[in-house]
Amino acid sequence: MRRSIFLAIAALVLAPTLSGAQQPLTARDVVQRIQQNIGVPWTQPTVDTFKDGDPATPVTGVAVTMMATFDVLKRAAARGANLVITHEPTFYDHFDKLDVLEAEHDSVTLAKRAFIREHRMIVVRMHDHWHRRRPEPMATDLARVLGWERYRGASEFLYRVPATTLAELAATIRRRLPTPTLRVVGDSTVRVTKIGLSPGAAGFERHRQLLQQEDVEVLVIGEAREWETVEYVADAVTAGRRKALIILGHVPSEQDGMEEFARWLGTFVKEVPVTFVPTADPFWAPK
Repeated sequence: MRRSIFLAIAALVLAPTLSGAQQPLTARDVVQRIQQNIGVPWTQPTVDTFKDGDPATPVTGVAVTMMATFDVLKRAAARGANLVITHEPTFYDHFDKLDVLEAEHDSVTLAKRAFIREHRMIVVRMHDHWHRRRPEPMATDLARVLGWERYRGASEFLYRVPATTLAELAATIRRRLPTPTLRVVGDSTVRVTKIGLSPGAAGFERHRQLLQQEDVEVLVIGEAREWETVEYVADAVTAGRRKALIILGHVPSEQDGMEEFARWLGTFVKEVPVTFVPTADPFWAPK
């Protein structure tokens, strides 16, 4: 009698395993795998948290993007992906603060969140810890797209390219990178070779530190406040220093780094499709 009871219990316990049944992959499961594979200590506080949706939701597909714009969310949903992993904020603030927006019943925020809920989507940010990997992925992949890998200097942020004019350098970047509103500060005719790379919006202190280095003549960045880095470079030029600035735009400067994130994530998330959904550059130049 006891043996038959034991066998019956064992059959119930082993039935899911024997039938091949598995628990569905949730958004929380995906984030836990990222934490296990990211290669750097997971620290707090961090902006790398869930921004909207229920982390316990089963994942139908993963869409990796540079910025979870409403357009990206719609394209992700059209692909059948309900987990969106974004590098930059979803709700217009570095910390994705929603209290003020919701208190004011902001119509844009309400529409975006309604779409997320309607499609049972989950949005999570991956910013801090991806940047902490070495070599730093955003700079590394931007340099690769620009064709500068063989010119790397002491780090992935420093490059020495063949001597060229500032105007020629900017034109080459525009040909290799889809950035319709690239902007340049400095003498277009000056010959340069030493490049500093700072994708995204690293901030004035980081930009100034790079510009102070003798092995940086041109700083290539994603974006900056015009009364900080831009003014600083303009003053450096007036002071007679060989300095220049090329502004790519935030999206094009980090897009390739997040495409690499999608490839990396796909190496250990196999249960559902992992795709890269590029963020459209919002700027355009009149002709």
